[in-house]
Amino acid sequence: MKALVIHGKQDLREQEWATPEPQDGQVRVRIAWGGICGSDLHYYHEGANGAFVVREPLVPGHELSGTVDLDPSGELAPGTPVTFHPATFGECQPGLEELPHLWPKGAYLGSASTTPHTQGGMSEYLVVTRGMIRVLPEGLSLKRAALTEPLAVALHGINVAGGVEGKRVLVCGSGPIGLLTAAAALAKGAREVTATDVFEGPLERARALGVHHTIRIGEQTPDAEAYDVALECSGVPASIDTAIRAVRRAGIIAQIGMMGAGAQPLELAMLISKEIQLRGCFRFNQEVDEAIELLARDDRFDLVITHEMPADQAVEAFATAKDAQVSGKVLVSLWS
Repeated sequence: MKALVIHGKQDLREQEWATPEPQDGQVRVRIAWGGICGSDLHYYHEGANGAFVVREPLVPGHELSGTVDLDPSGELAPGTPVTFHPATFGECQPGLEELPHLWPKGAYLGSASTTPHTQGGMSEYLVVTRGMIRVLPEGLSLKRAALTEPLAVALHGINVAGGVEGKRVLVCGSGPIGLLTAAAALAKGAREVTATDVFEGPLERARALGVHHTIRIGEQTPDAEAYDVALECSGVPASIDTAIRAVRRAGIIAQIGMMGAGAQPLELAMLISKEIQLRGCFRFNQEVDEAIELLARDDRFDLVITHEMPADQAVEAFATAKDAQVSGKVLVSLWS
């Protein structure tokens, strides 16, 4: 089969890869769409995602949709449209029984965090365990379904924040995750949603989704203590400081955007004096199922997708996805 394979920094190749054969309890899926995630960008442009270095050929991709090709059990018919929960959970720890996404020694599709690397799905076929498969409801297109994983990340952040219904919400950063987070906050009943970014392009896309206000950082500043909840999606320390100033006393900040390794410079004095809760968010648990339901009934999420490119233009697709001014979510069509 064909696959897109990262061999190192800015070394992405379309090449032949062994077609996997499903074993008992596994299903083979023919992949239709793969979304380019921030971690994929790091693996390609830098050869590493934080501490996780590409040390062997890596097929990226965990934002996926496709159709069943072969289910040895016969449960899923060929052609059944599906998406995935891309995690393989690790070892349960006391106190974390209901939080498998936090168990140590887990794995994730398209990740160099394990050795050998956990191969992703930017390929013609992917074999996964049956428990990772999610059958799509009627009417949900494969293209929109490729947003399931990043939307689940956004929904997990909202859940970690304690929900947004009836609340004034600040979404910091309007890249793909920020856009999905803003759209999810609107869909889940936020009273008011304000989106920020340093570029005008992302803010235009946020306005198209229906946010109430946008703020271009560097030209404007969110009002102090004007928000109940901040959903921080950029992973930039200065943006977290902005959120600390913007949320009300006893407000909540959900840190959805990933941070780089090592110490981070943050202004924490105000966080302490205002008794703000800064809550970490890591991937998601079962929000993947909520994401599918939301995608099936709300077509505004299509607006997050700005580019659809064939696999033979993958290098161009990765370059486009890195340009925040021009792109939201970039999808790659994978030979289906």
